Amino acid sequence: MATLGQIIFYSMITLIVVFSALIILILALTFSGSLSEVMSSNKAPIANIGEDKLLSCYLKTQSEKPRVSQVSVTWTKKGLQGLVYRYEDGAPDLKDQNSQFRGRTELFPDTLVTGNASLLMRNVRRSDEGEYTCSISSSDGGGKVNIHLRTAAFSAPKFTFSNGALVAEANRWLPKPNVTWLNPDGDVLQGNTSFSQSSAGIYSVVSVLQPVNISSAYTCRIENDLVISVSTATVTGSGVSENTYFTYSAASSLLASAYLSITTSVFCIYYLT
Repeated sequence: MATLGQIIFYSMITLIVVFSALIILILALTFSGSLSEVMSSNKAPIANIGEDKLLSCYLKTQSEKPRVSQVSVTWTKKGLQGLVYRYEDGAPDLKDQNSQFRGRTELFPDTLVTGNASLLMRNVRRSDEGEYTCSISSSDGGGKVNIHLRTAAFSAPKFTFSNGALVAEANRWLPKPNVTWLNPDGDVLQGNTSFSQSSAGIYSVVSVLQPVNISSAYTCRIENDLVISVSTATVTGSGVSENTYFTYSAASSLLASAYLSITTSVFCIYYLT
């Protein structure tokens, strides 16, 4: 049987172990709360060729209103010699910038103090597709994040109605898309679609649906592995009203977790012929 002294001794050991574990837990939570992480709101963006694209990159801290200093940002691209962009010591440092990105990339110095190091890429080219790495170093810590940029060409179709035929024309698509027509009940209709290709490899699409009923709403889907365009066209007594929105294709595994919410509404009037 344990003596009173042994009971007190073992009780003290138990208390020491428990308090030590609590102290370690408190310290771990304290230090983890001060850690920062580099993140992106979209790690698999799609850029429309010829347009500008913002690649998201920011330093996430525990502070609700972060204010960081001594910020250094470097953007690189896998397989590329030289840099995409670098910001250091309060100014751009572009001596090692690859000529492909010269004059086409920039950061926003006013937002760097909040940890935002997003890169604006102007006039996106097909060759810009690839894996980028955004690296941030600051007074509040840092890190890096990888972003896989995909490039495509897509445009909303324009609709006309003539001689009982509803015509959809879209002049910028890449990769080559498929076109599907649907009636108001969602049934697939037989349309006649033709393609032409420019010297830059961009496809123009012309698709004709015939016959159509006045005041009926028809859906025209133009889609490839990256982008889906969904248009609703209604033939009225004086022309065609149309509404188009774009989403990322669920067929792309890289983009299945992201959604594009570009919505355009256009009302076009064409006189019946």
